Amino acid sequence: MTNSYELLEALHRLALPVRERDPWWWPNSGTYEVVIGAVLTQNTRWPKVEEALENLRSLEALSIEGLAKLDEELLREAIRPAGFYNTKAKRLRLLNQSIGDKFGDFETFRREVDRRWLLGKKGIGEETADAILNYACYREAMVVDAYTAALLKAFGYEFDDYRGIQAWLIEGLKNYDIKVRGLFPDIPKAQIYALFHGMIVEYCKRHKRGKRVDIEPLGSEE
Repeated sequence: MTNSYELLEALHRLALPVRERDPWWWPNSGTYEVVIGAVLTQNTRWPKVEEALENLRSLEALSIEGLAKLDEELLREAIRPAGFYNTKAKRLRLLNQSIGDKFGDFETFRREVDRRWLLGKKGIGEETADAILNYACYREAMVVDAYTAALLKAFGYEFDDYRGIQAWLIEGLKNYDIKVRGLFPDIPKAQIYALFHGMIVEYCKRHKRGKRVDIEPLGSEE
């Protein structure tokens, strides 16, 4: 595996289920639910996040206005399944208030927010910021996570930081743009980034055991 296009092609060949729930992989992409879910999923398995999101949905709290109206104690109880609920409740309330104060509504947020603004908010790191930009705002932001690092390590690639991995992923797609477009015709680059990350996650969920990722299924096509 010499570049990220080869990785993308190998993953694409496996026909992983990245569009079964949503065309962009992340459930209910393009909605404020993604912003909330991106915070809740920190250090937490996704099924637990879905439980918390369902609790918030029942409370009509998956919008800027709905979350703002929710009592803090009720918010903590609603997101308890996602773990670290005291910390996450505080971060959600602060982020939600900042979004409301700065942008007013979600559509304006989607259109105007940038990475620097998100990274300036307490509890929002690079992965969370990029997940919000890509899956909620449909921006060209390549998400990197622990699965990505583990998969690339299995191929012998180790990077100093998040940005190093991200740059490697983007460079390969850029250098092979025509071939990438051949794999994913008629969809925006931001969605290709979204599906690439989704394929990495879905692959690792199936082939990662402990710290090791089995890369044999990604070998050259016979």
